[in-house]
Amino acid sequence: MDRFSIQSVLNIVNDFVPMENASIAVSDEKQFIYYQPSKQIDLKIQPGDIINTDTITYKALSDQKKVSEHVDNNSFGIPYFGVAVPIMDGDKPKGVVTTILPSKPLLLSTSFLTVKTNDRWMPIPNDEIMYLEAQNRKTRIQSSRVNGFHKLNLSELELVLPTDNFIRVHRSYIVNIHFIEEILPDFHSTFLLVMKDKSKIQVSQTYASQFRRALGF
Repeated sequence: MDRFSIQSVLNIVNDFVPMENASIAVSDEKQFIYYQPSKQIDLKIQPGDIINTDTITYKALSDQKKVSEHVDNNSFGIPYFGVAVPIMDGDKPKGVVTTILPSKPLLLSTSFLTVKTNDRWMPIPNDEIMYLEAQNRKTRIQSSRVNGFHKLNLSELELVLPTDNFIRVHRSYIVNIHFIEEILPDFHSTFLLVMKDKSKIQVSQTYASQFRRALGF
């Protein structure tokens, strides 16, 4: 990756993860090529450092999919929560963008989200959530029985939700794959999702490759 491609990656990385208080590392297939530390956490990565096997950057390269997890024992000597997103060229990973946060999000292990609807709050189990939509710095939660709003934004909730059920398909949408009824081809190699409530959600070009890999087609 050259400097132009690195800057292009950094320009869109906020679509994947929240940037506040986060360090950013960009790697190719073997080593880190860019690092931007934050005031909250600094792993002292240097461009040219080889990617160690105990990092989530290595795991994202190996698994060829996004990895989000808390890392305790590692060569950096500092516990951190990381989100690593592979940069794919066809079927091969060409690098990884890793966001490094100072600690595990408090809601990471929750099995529900509490949403506000009208004048009350309701805890909604994850397996009832159909999709999440970004609206005015909040997130609208559509479940199988009710819809309401959560105070966290979509990128923050992406860290909370289990990656085996939920997938980002657009800068404004995360969907629960168990509520997808049909996947239709759309313009420019993207897709249109028909959900079980008959609502339609577009998979944008930014997320189309990741979506296909996650669903295996």
